[in-house]
Amino acid sequence: MADFGEILRNIGEFGLFQQLTLTALAFPNFCQGFLMSGFLFIQSDPERHCNTDWILRAANLTTEEQLNLTVPREEDGSFSRCRMFVPVDWDIQDIRAYGLNETTGCRDGWVYGSMLYESTIVTDFDLVCGQSNMVGVIQTVFLAGILLGSLMFGPFAESFGRKRATQIPAVILFVFTLTTALCPSIYLYLASIFFMGVGAGGYRVNCIILSTEWIGVSKRSWGACVTQLFSSVGQCVLAGTIYGIRKWRVAQLIGAAPLAVVIVYIWFIPESARWLLNKGRTEEAKQLIANAAAINKQPIPHSLLEKVQDANLLLKYQFSVEIHRLGLFSLNLCIYCLYLDMGSLGFSIFLTQFLFGAFEIPANLLSMWLLEIFGRKSRSVTGSAAEHAGRVPLGHPHRHFKQPDNHRRSPWLPAPRDQEN
Repeated sequence: MADFGEILRNIGEFGLFQQLTLTALAFPNFCQGFLMSGFLFIQSDPERHCNTDWILRAANLTTEEQLNLTVPREEDGSFSRCRMFVPVDWDIQDIRAYGLNETTGCRDGWVYGSMLYESTIVTDFDLVCGQSNMVGVIQTVFLAGILLGSLMFGPFAESFGRKRATQIPAVILFVFTLTTALCPSIYLYLASIFFMGVGAGGYRVNCIILSTEWIGVSKRSWGACVTQLFSSVGQCVLAGTIYGIRKWRVAQLIGAAPLAVVIVYIWFIPESARWLLNKGRTEEAKQLIANAAAINKQPIPHSLLEKVQDANLLLKYQFSVEIHRLGLFSLNLCIYCLYLDMGSLGFSIFLTQFLFGAFEIPANLLSMWLLEIFGRKSRSVTGSAAEHAGRVPLGHPHRHFKQPDNHRRSPWLPAPRDQEN
């Protein structure tokens, strides 16, 4: 009887096969920072006034004259941002002589003044005045999509395989990242960004699982940490990209472009041999193990392959809520609250965005180093670092296997736990 840890020690715990698989699965996380660019870089209260071009049908006016005749003033003397005078069918002489008194909300949209960006969802969808609360709704809808994707594709991975549970979210992510950039209305944008969140949540969870199930215990921490590292680098690149283009639709399309490559190669990602063994598909697992050994240029004894069929891993599926996962929930809540409102911190939003990603890079590298030295069992030493490196949404199912008493359990990583661990 051969446990999977022994198999990995023979074919290579982190050889070329595992490195290619991990890189391919982690790469889409580089693009995920671009998913939120539309509602992060918005300048939520831009300079503006109501569009009052109706008066230009009566006479050619300068901008100052037009505003004086058609837009009321606030108590401080500035032009109103949300009100206008009701249009009338008068001659320009009568309008100048008698003036306009009755006001209404902006009927024909807004004219925006000097802005930090060339276009944002605020200006494209007019999310100002009575619609200003829609920015918060957009953020909520996106995070709700991430939650649903995480909860939905967790059980899906148990039933239909880790490979399918990464392929389908990857396709969903690409399709709706693309459609989000092309949405003509706020309601289509809300629907699109919700499904984009579903794809992002489902992929982020399962790419970590699939990659770590092929990695041996000596490098197991790399499965989660490298995934987070790609995301951190993507955050830094996003800051420079937005600084250069200043258009949210273009930034969204830039994020979709690499995902188009991902949905081509994602179909060639190998299934988890562990999952295949759990499902009794021994021959398929043997073939994948042999392929991995060949790519790693490691000979695998024929006798070991023969023993693989007896290496049944007892799978038990359950949800669990533990104290450290409640801490993880609080950590994510703080990070998202700070991140989604970073425009109000008072610093350059481009520099702030860059620092958000830049600070995570050494944090992830430190996590990898600490986990290599102390192991995942030393929760008191590496717990906070491991939680940062393994930021997986709350409620994801994790697997329990039949193990010997000397088993070292991982307190944070949603990866298989067998005798080799």
